[in-house]
Formats: sequence, C-alpha cells, structure tokens
Amino acid sequence: MFDNLSEKLVSAFDKIRGRGTLSEGDIENAMKEVRLALIEADVALAVVKKFISEITLEAKGQQITKSIKPDQMVIKIVQDKLTALLGGESEDNDIILSSPPSSIMLVGLQGSGKTTSAAKMGLMLKKSGKKVLLASLDIQRPAAMEQLQILGDQTNIDVLPIVKDQKPVDITKRSYQEAKLGGYDVVILDTAGRASIDNKLMNELSVVYKESKPSEVFLVADAMTGQEAANVAKSFKEKSNVTSIILTRVDGDARGGAALSMSDITNCPIKFMGTGEKLEAFESFKAERIASRILGMGDVVGLVEKAQSEVKEEEAKDLAKKIAKGTFSLNDFRKQLNQMKKMGGMQGILSLLPGAQKIKKQMAVGGLDDKILVKMDSMILSMTEKERISPKLLNGSRKRRVANGSGNSVQDLNRLLKQFKQMTLMMKKMNKRGNMDFSDPTQIPDMESLGLPKGFNPSSIPFKRR
Repeated sequence: MFDNLSEKLVSAFDKIRGRGTLSEGDIENAMKEVRLALIEADVALAVVKKFISEITLEAKGQQITKSIKPDQMVIKIVQDKLTALLGGESEDNDIILSSPPSSIMLVGLQGSGKTTSAAKMGLMLKKSGKKVLLASLDIQRPAAMEQLQILGDQTNIDVLPIVKDQKPVDITKRSYQEAKLGGYDVVILDTAGRASIDNKLMNELSVVYKESKPSEVFLVADAMTGQEAANVAKSFKEKSNVTSIILTRVDGDARGGAALSMSDITNCPIKFMGTGEKLEAFESFKAERIASRILGMGDVVGLVEKAQSEVKEEEAKDLAKKIAKGTFSLNDFRKQLNQMKKMGGMQGILSLLPGAQKIKKQMAVGGLDDKILVKMDSMILSMTEKERISPKLLNGSRKRRVANGSGNSVQDLNRLLKQFKQMTLMMKKMNKRGNMDFSDPTQIPDMESLGLPKGFNPSSIPFKRR
C-alpha cells in the first residue's frame, strides 16, 4: 500500500532536499506535487485541500524559512500532518472490551472483508488469552454463515451454531446467552452488508446495536474503494456509531487514498489492517509508522517486531552459537529464507526499510523478486544432508545433479553457494562487533551476491535515527 504515493512524495522532496534556503515559490511548487500525488492516490478532495492548506501555512512561517535545514523542517511538518491525518500517534491499538461477555460489531459494505476480518480478529484475541465466540448475523448473502464456520474451524475458534430462519436480532440474543453460559470473554458479531448503503441495512444495524450494546463498532473498509471510501465512511459513522476502522486488502492497493480519507472524515482511528489472505495477516495500524513509510523513512521498529514474532528466542540463541562455532550450514540458511518468506518476503521486508522505493526500483531493474527465495529453497532441498552441512563436498558432478534435480542451472547453484558464503562472513562480522556499520566499506558484503542489484550501496539509504 502507498507505493505510488510514496514514490511521488519522495520525488517531490528530493527536489528541495539539501537546499540552504527555501523560497515561498519552492514550497508552493513542492505542495503542488504533493497535492497531485494525493489526488492520484484517491484521497478525498476535501481532505487534500485541508491537508495542503495546513502544511503551506505552517511551512511559510518564519521558523521554517530561517531554519538551518529548511527542507528537513518541511518534511517534518508533512510527516506530522500525515500522522494526524491517519489518526494521530497512539501508544497502542487495543480493542476496547467491557466486562465479559463483551461484544464487538463489524459493519461495512458487502465484499469489504467483514467475515475474514472477524476470524482474523478472533485469532488475534485468542492468542492474547481471550475465549472468543464468532457469530454470523448475515442472513442476506448465500453461505455467509457457512463461511464463518469454515474460518472458525481453521482457527479453532467456536462459532455460534446456525439456526435457519432466525433474524439478526434473534441471533444476537442467542449469541449473548451462549457466551454467558459458555464463559466467553468476547463475542464478535459479523453483520450483513449491502452492495450500497440503504435504510434497511442501517435500521438492521441499529436494532443489533441496541440489543448487543457493543464495546466497539468496527467499520471494515476495502483499501481499494478509492474516492467512494469517503462517502462510505461518512454514512456509517453518522448512522451506526462506528468507533474504529479496519482497513482490508492493503496488500493489493498501491494508492492508499482510503486510509488517508477515512480516519479524517470519521474522526475514528484506523486500528487494524488486513495485509494478506492468511488469517495471521492482521496487523495493528500505527499512524506514525505508516506516515514514516510513505515519506520513504521506513519502519525499522515494525521490521524488528515482525522479526521477533517469527524468530523464537531459543532459535536466535542457537543460531548465534552456530555462527560463533562456524557450524552455520545450508539447513540454517534455508531456515533464514523461510523466515524471510513468513515476514513478507523480500518486498515485505524492504518496504519497511528507509529508502524502500529506491531499493525496489533497483530490484526491478535487476529482475529480482520473491521467486528467487523459492528457487534457492528448491536447490537446498535437492542436496543430501551431508552436502547441506558441508557445501565443500559439492564438486562438478554433484553440482550438476543438484541443479538438474531442482530444475535450475549450475550457474544458479554457484550463485546460491556464493550468497551462502557471503552471508556466513557477514554474520561472523556482526557477531564479533555486535552490529554492522554500513558506512564502512570493509563491512559491506558483495550486494550482488546477496541477491541485490549490482552497485547497490546500503550506505546511500537515508536512515533516520530515533
């Protein structure tokens, strides 16, 4: 998400970066490009006008024009305004829960991803120690209740049994009774949607709201909605007591206009976002981090959190011991590749690094994508256990066997072995020094051998120190 917007904003600020002073004309020209970028990202026009007006007013102040580094000050203003536009800084995105059994309503248009979001939220709450009950109130869409039951089975979360011909309010009453008797902490109510907002839908939601008295009402909105997102958000906020927003399909939208419009229009925070089809692909929405990513500054904290969620402490300690002893093998290398895939692959990881857009361009030129991880995995699997532990055993005939068995060339295999050697050396240096200084050329491994484009230099990435 935000790839197109991020590329255009980074390009706009590159034109003023490094200048000793900025004239009003410089600021106006930069704001024209920002305005165009926001409009192309499908941000609501009213939001764009307000956003540009506030930045321009503040950027033309005496404090900015007389500052030592005015370009950085302008970018800082834009970052702060973007953060506010996305819902503002928040310490956490916890779901508000009342005394058990607490109910949560999910509302939104048909096809916005409510049912999948209900299961994802249920799984997240279950992992935090809550006993969750899912209940489908959707009697309109064919097989909607069955879909929730399937998702419940996949996540091992209880789903309210289906009783035919019951109305949504009756299902709501039954879910509360079941939750009370079964000792559930939370009931997630998956309400029905429509192709468009109508009085029948809103009246139904109103009745369910009065009966369930939810601690939170989440508007589930598709990130690919575009300009219509503003109207959807406004209508649901006015008529169904929305408290928070879940943004779905953010992995499929490069514009991100819905996110920049909805929070401002509803005055409600975007708390979560669906980042993929897997039920685990459900993340907290941190406005300050998203704003930083949009402006090409990355989200290193988010990257660390992803790594922590995928890498167990025991595995990390075991890996450190192997590196210290020099016993790091291709089996361990394969584990690292699989962890990289779980963290979103090369694209997912790079999107959280400072200068992500520039790195992605270099990768595109080099024809690099996540397919390379699959190729590398297949080559390692084609080796014998002894060859994985000791790659030096791979002579000419063995290499041909491994290459043919994995459907690759000997050149591909040689490239993999070089990558493995480079990673081993890099890890040894990091282990000895505790970190790696990318400004020191002697510590930088051959980036081409690690799968990155020729000539790529990490020291050129504008890291932001916190």
